[in-house]
Amino acid sequence: MIRMWERVIIHSDINHCYAQIEEMMFPELRKVPMVVGGNEKSRHGIVLAKNDLAKKYHIKTGESLHDAYQKCPDLLVISPHYDDYLYYTEEVKNIYREYTDQVESFGLDEAWIDLTSSQMLFGGDPIVIAREIQERIYREIGITVSMGVSFNKVFAKLGSDLNKEKGLTVISKKNFRDVVFPLQVRDLFYVGKATTAKLNEKGIYTIGDIAHQRKDYLKSFLGKNGEMIWYFAKGMDISEVALSSYEREPKSVGNGITTIHDISTYEEAKGVFRTLVESVSSRLKDQNLKGSIISIHMRDSHLQSFTRQKKIDLATNISSEIMTTVEILLNENCLSYSGHLDKPYRSVSVCVSQLRHDYDEVQLNFFVDENERQKEKRIDIVFDEIRRKFGFGKIKKCCMELNKELTNFNPKEEHIIHPEGWFK
Repeated sequence: MIRMWERVIIHSDINHCYAQIEEMMFPELRKVPMVVGGNEKSRHGIVLAKNDLAKKYHIKTGESLHDAYQKCPDLLVISPHYDDYLYYTEEVKNIYREYTDQVESFGLDEAWIDLTSSQMLFGGDPIVIAREIQERIYREIGITVSMGVSFNKVFAKLGSDLNKEKGLTVISKKNFRDVVFPLQVRDLFYVGKATTAKLNEKGIYTIGDIAHQRKDYLKSFLGKNGEMIWYFAKGMDISEVALSSYEREPKSVGNGITTIHDISTYEEAKGVFRTLVESVSSRLKDQNLKGSIISIHMRDSHLQSFTRQKKIDLATNISSEIMTTVEILLNENCLSYSGHLDKPYRSVSVCVSQLRHDYDEVQLNFFVDENERQKEKRIDIVFDEIRRKFGFGKIKKCCMELNKELTNFNPKEEHIIHPEGWFK
Protein backbone atom coordinates (compact mmCIF):
# COMPACT_ATOMS: atom_id res chain seq x y z
CA MET A 1 0.00 0.00 0.00
CA ILE A 2 1.19 3.52 -0.79
CA ARG A 3 0.88 5.84 2.22
CA MET A 4 -1.06 9.07 1.82
CA TRP A 5 1.97 11.28 2.50
CA GLU A 6 4.02 9.68 -0.28
CA ARG A 7 4.01 10.74 -3.91
CA VAL A 8 1.28 8.96 -5.87
CA ILE A 9 2.09 8.56 -9.55
CA ILE A 10 0.01 6.54 -12.00
CA HIS A 11 1.29 5.53 -15.42
CA SER A 12 -1.47 4.60 -17.85
CA ASP A 13 -0.95 2.77 -21.14
CA ILE A 14 -3.63 2.19 -23.78
CA ASN A 15 -3.20 -1.47 -24.71
CA HIS A 16 -2.40 -2.05 -28.43
CA CYS A 17 -3.49 1.55 -28.98
CA TYR A 18 -4.07 1.75 -32.74
CA ALA A 19 -5.52 -1.78 -33.02
CA GLN A 20 -7.79 -1.29 -30.01
CA ILE A 21 -9.21 1.96 -31.35
CA GLU A 22 -9.92 0.25 -34.69
CA GLU A 23 -11.74 -2.55 -32.82
CA MET A 24 -13.68 -0.02 -30.77
CA MET A 25 -14.85 1.72 -33.97
CA PHE A 26 -15.43 -1.56 -35.85
CA PRO A 27 -16.22 -4.36 -33.33
CA GLU A 28 -16.20 -7.06 -36.04
CA LEU A 29 -12.40 -6.69 -36.19
CA ARG A 30 -12.20 -8.43 -32.80
CA LYS A 31 -13.16 -11.69 -34.51
CA VAL A 32 -10.18 -11.85 -36.91
CA PRO A 33 -6.39 -11.59 -36.59
CA MET A 34 -5.74 -7.95 -37.48
CA VAL A 35 -2.89 -5.47 -37.52
CA VAL A 36 -2.66 -1.78 -38.23
CA GLY A 37 0.11 -1.27 -40.77
CA GLY A 38 1.44 0.90 -43.53
CA ASN A 39 1.27 0.49 -47.27
CA GLU A 40 3.29 -2.59 -48.22
CA LYS A 41 3.57 -1.53 -51.87
CA SER A 42 5.02 1.83 -50.81
CA ARG A 43 7.41 0.02 -48.47
CA HIS A 44 5.84 1.50 -45.36
CA GLY A 45 4.82 -2.10 -44.72
CA ILE A 46 5.42 -2.35 -40.99
CA VAL A 47 3.14 -3.57 -38.19
CA LEU A 48 2.23 -0.56 -36.05
CA ALA A 49 -0.15 -2.42 -33.72
CA LYS A 50 -1.81 -5.83 -33.45
CA ASN A 51 -4.94 -7.22 -31.83
CA ASP A 52 -5.06 -10.19 -29.45
CA LEU A 53 -5.83 -12.74 -32.20
CA ALA A 54 -2.81 -11.58 -34.23
CA LYS A 55 -0.68 -11.78 -31.10
CA LYS A 56 -1.39 -15.53 -30.91
CA TYR A 57 0.53 -15.91 -34.18
CA HIS A 58 3.57 -14.27 -32.53
CA ILE A 59 3.27 -11.21 -34.75
CA LYS A 60 5.39 -8.39 -33.35
CA THR A 61 5.04 -4.63 -33.49
CA GLY A 62 7.68 -3.21 -35.84
CA GLU A 63 8.11 -6.28 -38.04
CA SER A 64 7.41 -6.15 -41.77
CA LEU A 65 3.98 -7.00 -43.13
CA HIS A 66 5.69 -9.58 -45.32
CA ASP A 67 6.92 -11.44 -42.23
CA ALA A 68 3.54 -11.05 -40.53
CA TYR A 69 1.80 -12.64 -43.53
CA GLN A 70 4.21 -15.56 -43.34
CA LYS A 71 3.03 -16.21 -39.79
CA CYS A 72 -0.66 -15.66 -40.56
CA PRO A 73 -1.72 -15.81 -44.26
CA ASP A 74 -5.28 -14.72 -43.36
CA LEU A 75 -4.07 -11.62 -41.53
CA LEU A 76 -6.23 -8.53 -42.04
CA VAL A 77 -4.21 -5.31 -42.47
CA ILE A 78 -5.92 -2.01 -41.67
CA SER A 79 -4.42 1.28 -42.84
CA PRO A 80 -3.86 3.70 -39.93
CA HIS A 81 -6.44 6.41 -39.20
CA TYR A 82 -4.27 8.89 -37.32
CA ASP A 83 -6.97 11.53 -36.86
CA ASP A 84 -9.12 8.99 -35.01
CA TYR A 85 -6.19 7.91 -32.82
CA LEU A 86 -5.44 11.52 -31.93
CA TYR A 87 -9.09 12.18 -31.10
CA TYR A 88 -9.73 9.14 -28.89
CA THR A 89 -6.41 9.28 -27.03
CA GLU A 90 -7.15 12.91 -26.21
CA GLU A 91 -10.58 11.88 -24.92
CA VAL A 92 -8.88 9.37 -22.61
CA LYS A 93 -6.51 12.06 -21.33
CA ASN A 94 -9.45 14.38 -20.71
CA ILE A 95 -10.71 11.82 -18.18
CA TYR A 96 -7.29 11.84 -16.48
CA ARG A 97 -7.47 15.63 -16.29
CA GLU A 98 -10.68 15.43 -14.25
CA TYR A 99 -8.57 14.06 -11.38
CA THR A 100 -5.50 16.34 -11.57
CA ASP A 101 -3.90 19.06 -13.66
CA GLN A 102 -0.62 17.10 -13.63
CA VAL A 103 -1.06 14.82 -16.66
CA GLU A 104 2.07 14.33 -18.75
CA SER A 105 1.71 12.64 -22.14
CA PHE A 106 4.30 10.16 -23.34
CA GLY A 107 3.40 9.55 -26.96
CA LEU A 108 -0.22 9.12 -27.99
CA ASP A 109 -0.98 6.10 -25.85
CA GLU A 110 0.77 6.71 -22.52
CA ALA A 111 0.59 9.28 -19.74
CA TRP A 112 1.73 9.88 -16.18
CA ILE A 113 -0.91 11.11 -13.71
CA ASP A 114 0.18 12.71 -10.42
CA LEU A 115 -2.46 12.29 -7.71
CA THR A 116 -0.27 13.40 -4.80
CA SER A 117 -2.11 16.68 -4.21
CA SER A 118 -5.60 15.64 -5.33
CA GLN A 119 -6.11 12.08 -4.06
CA MET A 120 -8.03 13.18 -0.95
CA LEU A 121 -10.64 14.83 -3.18
CA PHE A 122 -11.50 11.39 -4.57
CA GLY A 123 -11.51 9.24 -1.45
CA GLY A 124 -7.80 9.08 -0.67
CA ASP A 125 -7.08 5.51 -1.86
CA PRO A 126 -4.86 5.59 -4.99
CA ILE A 127 -5.73 2.00 -5.92
CA VAL A 128 -9.46 2.68 -5.81
CA ILE A 129 -8.97 5.88 -7.85
CA ALA A 130 -6.89 4.05 -10.47
CA ARG A 131 -9.57 1.35 -10.81
CA GLU A 132 -12.25 4.03 -11.10
CA ILE A 133 -10.33 5.74 -13.93
CA GLN A 134 -9.87 2.40 -15.73
CA GLU A 135 -13.58 1.59 -15.47
CA ARG A 136 -14.62 5.05 -16.64
CA ILE A 137 -12.39 4.87 -19.72
CA TYR A 138 -13.81 1.47 -20.64
CA ARG A 139 -17.42 2.46 -19.93
CA GLU A 140 -17.37 5.93 -21.55
CA ILE A 141 -14.99 5.33 -24.47
CA GLY A 142 -14.71 1.56 -24.87
CA ILE A 143 -10.93 1.35 -24.46
CA THR A 144 -8.89 -0.62 -21.91
CA VAL A 145 -5.79 0.74 -20.21
CA SER A 146 -3.17 -0.92 -18.03
CA MET A 147 -1.89 1.04 -15.04
CA GLY A 148 1.06 1.14 -12.71
CA VAL A 149 0.77 2.93 -9.36
CA SER A 150 3.96 3.90 -7.56
CA PHE A 151 5.89 6.60 -5.73
CA ASN A 152 7.86 7.69 -8.83
CA LYS A 153 7.46 7.90 -12.60
CA VAL A 154 9.94 5.14 -13.49
CA PHE A 155 8.34 2.47 -11.30
CA ALA A 156 4.82 3.58 -12.30
CA LYS A 157 5.70 2.99 -15.96
CA LEU A 158 7.32 -0.32 -15.11
CA GLY A 159 4.11 -1.35 -13.31
CA SER A 160 1.91 -0.61 -16.32
CA ASP A 161 4.20 -2.76 -18.48
CA LEU A 162 3.99 -5.75 -16.11
CA ASN A 163 0.27 -6.37 -16.26
CA LYS A 164 -1.32 -5.59 -19.61
CA GLU A 165 -4.97 -5.99 -20.67
CA LYS A 166 -6.61 -3.70 -18.09
CA GLY A 167 -4.16 -4.79 -15.40
CA LEU A 168 -3.05 -2.75 -12.41
CA THR A 169 0.27 -3.18 -10.60
CA VAL A 170 1.26 -1.42 -7.38
CA ILE A 171 4.96 -0.84 -6.71
CA SER A 172 5.48 0.69 -3.27
CA LYS A 173 8.52 1.56 -1.18
CA LYS A 174 7.78 -1.59 0.81
CA ASN A 175 7.56 -4.08 -2.08
CA PHE A 176 9.70 -2.64 -4.89
CA ARG A 177 12.72 -4.81 -4.13
CA ASP A 178 10.56 -7.94 -4.43
CA VAL A 179 8.74 -6.74 -7.57
CA VAL A 180 11.43 -4.81 -9.45
CA PHE A 181 14.81 -6.33 -8.57
CA PRO A 182 14.22 -9.76 -10.23
CA LEU A 183 13.29 -8.15 -13.59
CA GLN A 184 15.71 -8.10 -16.53
CA VAL A 185 17.74 -4.92 -17.04
CA ARG A 186 15.97 -4.34 -20.37
CA ASP A 187 12.72 -3.78 -18.45
CA LEU A 188 14.08 -0.61 -16.84
CA PHE A 189 13.17 2.71 -18.42
CA TYR A 190 15.87 4.02 -20.80
CA VAL A 191 17.78 0.73 -20.91
CA GLY A 192 17.84 -0.19 -24.60
CA LYS A 193 19.55 -2.96 -26.54
CA ALA A 194 23.01 -1.36 -26.55
CA THR A 195 22.96 -0.63 -22.81
CA THR A 196 21.61 -4.12 -22.08
CA ALA A 197 24.50 -5.66 -24.02
CA LYS A 198 27.08 -3.57 -22.13
CA LEU A 199 25.55 -4.47 -18.77
CA ASN A 200 25.37 -8.16 -19.63
CA GLU A 201 29.05 -8.12 -20.62
CA LYS A 202 29.80 -7.02 -17.04
CA GLY A 203 27.63 -9.79 -15.56
CA ILE A 204 24.75 -7.42 -14.76
CA TYR A 205 21.47 -9.07 -15.78
CA THR A 206 18.72 -7.84 -13.45
CA ILE A 207 17.54 -4.49 -12.15
CA GLY A 208 18.63 -5.67 -8.72
CA ASP A 209 22.13 -6.20 -10.11
CA ILE A 210 22.16 -2.56 -11.22
CA ALA A 211 21.00 -1.38 -7.79
CA HIS A 212 23.76 -3.35 -6.05
CA GLN A 213 26.59 -1.85 -8.15
CA ARG A 214 28.60 1.20 -7.20
CA LYS A 215 27.30 4.26 -9.01
CA ASP A 216 30.81 5.25 -10.13
CA TYR A 217 31.37 1.79 -11.61
CA LEU A 218 28.28 2.04 -13.83
CA LYS A 219 29.28 5.56 -14.82
CA SER A 220 32.76 4.32 -15.83
CA PHE A 221 31.43 2.36 -18.81
CA LEU A 222 27.98 3.88 -19.41
CA GLY A 223 28.71 7.55 -18.74
CA LYS A 224 25.91 9.72 -17.34
CA ASN A 225 23.39 7.09 -18.41
CA GLY A 226 24.96 4.68 -15.91
CA GLU A 227 24.43 7.13 -13.08
CA MET A 228 20.83 7.73 -14.15
CA ILE A 229 19.81 4.06 -14.30
CA TRP A 230 21.48 3.47 -10.90
CA TYR A 231 19.12 6.06 -9.40
CA PHE A 232 16.18 4.54 -11.31
CA ALA A 233 16.93 0.98 -10.13
CA LYS A 234 17.13 2.08 -6.48
CA GLY A 235 13.76 3.85 -6.66
CA MET A 236 15.34 7.30 -6.40
CA ASP A 237 13.72 8.95 -9.44
CA ILE A 238 12.37 12.33 -8.32
CA SER A 239 11.34 13.77 -11.70
CA GLU A 240 8.03 15.61 -11.62
CA VAL A 241 4.93 15.02 -13.70
CA ALA A 242 4.47 18.08 -15.90
CA LEU A 243 1.31 20.17 -15.81
CA SER A 244 -1.13 19.45 -18.64
CA SER A 245 -0.63 22.98 -19.95
CA TYR A 246 3.15 22.66 -19.93
CA GLU A 247 4.92 22.03 -23.23
CA ARG A 248 8.50 20.84 -23.12
CA GLU A 249 11.07 22.55 -25.29
CA PRO A 250 11.99 20.10 -28.05
CA LYS A 251 15.60 18.91 -28.06
CA SER A 252 15.60 18.23 -31.79
CA VAL A 253 13.45 18.52 -34.90
CA GLY A 254 13.68 15.87 -37.59
CA ASN A 255 11.92 13.93 -40.34
CA GLY A 256 12.52 10.58 -41.99
CA ILE A 257 11.06 8.35 -44.70
CA THR A 258 11.21 4.77 -45.94
CA THR A 259 11.39 5.31 -49.70
CA ILE A 260 9.24 3.53 -52.26
CA HIS A 261 12.38 1.90 -53.71
CA ASP A 262 16.04 1.82 -52.73
CA ILE A 263 18.09 4.99 -53.20
CA SER A 264 21.25 4.18 -55.14
CA THR A 265 22.49 7.48 -56.63
CA TYR A 266 23.59 10.78 -55.14
CA GLU A 267 20.90 12.69 -57.06
CA GLU A 268 18.17 10.41 -55.68
CA ALA A 269 19.48 10.91 -52.15
CA LYS A 270 19.71 14.65 -52.69
CA GLY A 271 16.07 14.85 -53.83
CA VAL A 272 14.75 12.87 -50.86
CA PHE A 273 16.90 14.76 -48.35
CA ARG A 274 15.89 18.11 -49.84
CA THR A 275 12.22 17.19 -49.31
CA LEU A 276 12.91 16.23 -45.69
CA VAL A 277 15.10 19.29 -45.07
CA GLU A 278 12.40 21.69 -46.24
CA SER A 279 9.97 20.11 -43.79
CA VAL A 280 12.47 20.33 -40.91
CA SER A 281 13.29 23.94 -41.80
CA SER A 282 9.61 24.88 -41.86
CA ARG A 283 8.88 23.15 -38.55
CA LEU A 284 11.83 24.90 -36.90
CA LYS A 285 10.55 28.29 -38.04
CA ASP A 286 7.01 27.43 -36.90
CA GLN A 287 8.43 26.96 -33.39
CA ASN A 288 10.82 29.95 -33.59
CA LEU A 289 13.81 27.64 -33.22
CA LYS A 290 17.16 27.12 -34.90
CA GLY A 291 19.91 24.59 -34.33
CA SER A 292 23.64 24.12 -34.75
CA ILE A 293 23.99 20.33 -35.10
CA ILE A 294 22.82 18.67 -38.32
CA SER A 295 22.63 14.89 -38.44
CA ILE A 296 21.61 12.28 -41.00
CA HIS A 297 20.57 8.69 -40.42
CA MET A 298 20.62 6.12 -43.24
CA ARG A 299 19.53 2.48 -43.27
CA ASP A 300 20.47 0.16 -46.13
CA SER A 301 18.50 -2.67 -47.75
CA HIS A 302 20.01 -5.14 -45.25
CA LEU A 303 18.70 -3.00 -42.35
CA GLN A 304 22.21 -1.91 -41.33
CA SER A 305 22.29 1.76 -40.38
CA PHE A 306 24.55 4.63 -39.42
CA THR A 307 24.20 8.16 -38.06
CA ARG A 308 26.57 11.05 -38.76
CA GLN A 309 26.43 14.63 -37.54
CA LYS A 310 28.20 17.95 -38.03
CA LYS A 311 28.27 21.06 -35.89
CA ILE A 312 27.97 24.34 -37.75
CA ASP A 313 29.24 27.74 -36.65
CA LEU A 314 25.93 29.61 -36.84
CA ALA A 315 22.67 28.08 -35.61
CA THR A 316 20.16 27.95 -38.47
CA ASN A 317 16.67 27.08 -39.61
CA ILE A 318 17.38 28.02 -43.24
CA SER A 319 16.78 25.11 -45.60
CA SER A 320 19.72 25.87 -47.92
CA GLU A 321 22.18 25.91 -44.99
CA ILE A 322 20.84 22.68 -43.54
CA MET A 323 20.99 21.07 -46.99
CA THR A 324 24.59 22.18 -47.53
CA THR A 325 25.61 20.34 -44.36
CA VAL A 326 23.57 17.27 -45.35
CA GLU A 327 25.42 17.17 -48.69
CA ILE A 328 28.78 17.36 -46.89
CA LEU A 329 27.77 14.41 -44.69
CA LEU A 330 26.60 12.46 -47.74
CA ASN A 331 29.85 13.11 -49.61
CA GLU A 332 32.00 12.16 -46.62
CA ASN A 333 30.16 8.98 -45.67
CA CYS A 334 28.40 7.23 -48.53
CA LEU A 335 29.41 8.59 -51.94
CA SER A 336 31.10 5.86 -53.99
CA TYR A 337 31.87 6.51 -57.67
CA SER A 338 30.45 8.50 -60.57
CA GLY A 339 27.45 9.74 -58.65
CA HIS A 340 26.54 6.44 -56.99
CA LEU A 341 26.17 5.72 -53.30
CA ASP A 342 28.31 3.05 -51.66
CA LYS A 343 25.23 0.82 -51.31
CA PRO A 344 21.44 1.02 -51.80
CA TYR A 345 19.56 2.71 -48.96
CA ARG A 346 15.90 2.15 -48.10
CA SER A 347 15.26 4.77 -45.40
CA VAL A 348 16.81 8.11 -44.51
CA SER A 349 16.22 10.89 -42.00
CA VAL A 350 17.60 14.30 -41.13
CA CYS A 351 17.61 16.02 -37.75
CA VAL A 352 18.57 19.43 -36.35
CA SER A 353 19.54 19.60 -32.67
CA GLN A 354 21.31 21.79 -30.10
CA LEU A 355 18.35 24.12 -30.46
CA ARG A 356 17.99 27.73 -29.36
CA HIS A 357 15.37 30.42 -29.88
CA ASP A 358 15.41 32.05 -33.30
CA TYR A 359 15.25 35.52 -31.74
CA ASP A 360 18.42 34.93 -29.70
CA GLU A 361 21.22 37.36 -30.46
CA VAL A 362 23.10 36.55 -33.67
CA GLN A 363 26.84 36.08 -33.31
CA LEU A 364 28.48 37.99 -36.14
CA ASN A 365 30.73 36.06 -38.50
CA PHE A 366 32.93 38.08 -40.86
CA PHE A 367 33.00 35.19 -43.34
CA VAL A 368 29.21 35.06 -43.68
CA ASP A 369 27.00 37.59 -45.46
CA GLU A 370 24.10 38.04 -43.01
CA ASN A 371 22.05 39.90 -45.62
CA GLU A 372 22.33 36.90 -47.94
CA ARG A 373 21.27 34.58 -45.10
CA GLN A 374 18.16 36.66 -44.43
CA LYS A 375 17.36 36.63 -48.15
CA GLU A 376 17.49 32.80 -48.13
CA LYS A 377 15.26 32.77 -45.07
CA ARG A 378 12.68 35.01 -46.77
CA ILE A 379 12.64 32.62 -49.74
CA ASP A 380 11.89 29.76 -47.31
CA ILE A 381 9.04 31.75 -45.78
CA VAL A 382 7.51 32.46 -49.22
CA PHE A 383 7.70 28.73 -50.04
CA ASP A 384 6.00 27.90 -46.73
CA GLU A 385 3.20 30.39 -47.36
CA ILE A 386 2.52 29.00 -50.85
CA ARG A 387 2.46 25.45 -49.49
CA ARG A 388 0.14 26.39 -46.65
CA LYS A 389 -2.36 27.87 -49.11
CA PHE A 390 -2.09 25.49 -52.06
CA GLY A 391 -0.39 22.30 -50.82
CA PHE A 392 3.15 21.02 -50.38
CA GLY A 393 3.52 19.77 -53.95
CA LYS A 394 2.60 23.06 -55.62
CA ILE A 395 6.14 24.45 -55.38
CA LYS A 396 9.35 22.43 -55.26
CA LYS A 397 13.08 22.80 -55.84
CA CYS A 398 14.37 21.28 -59.10
CA CYS A 399 16.19 18.37 -57.42
CA MET A 400 12.85 17.28 -55.92
CA GLU A 401 11.40 16.89 -59.42
CA LEU A 402 14.08 14.62 -60.88
CA ASN A 403 12.47 11.49 -59.43
CA LYS A 404 8.89 12.27 -58.46
CA GLU A 405 8.28 8.69 -57.37
CA LEU A 406 10.82 9.14 -54.56
CA THR A 407 9.85 12.66 -53.51
CA ASN A 408 6.07 12.48 -53.84
CA PHE A 409 5.34 12.80 -50.12
CA ASN A 410 4.60 15.57 -47.64
CA PRO A 411 6.89 15.01 -44.64
CA LYS A 412 5.51 17.92 -42.65
CA GLU A 413 1.85 16.89 -42.79
CA GLU A 414 2.61 13.17 -42.53
CA HIS A 415 4.86 13.64 -39.48
CA ILE A 416 3.30 11.31 -36.88
CA ILE A 417 4.51 10.53 -33.36
CA HIS A 418 4.22 6.79 -32.81
CA PRO A 419 3.56 5.19 -29.43
CA GLU A 420 6.62 4.61 -27.26
CA GLY A 421 6.37 0.86 -27.79
CA TRP A 422 7.16 1.44 -31.45
CA PHE A 423 10.78 2.22 -30.57
CA LYS A 424 11.44 -0.92 -28.52
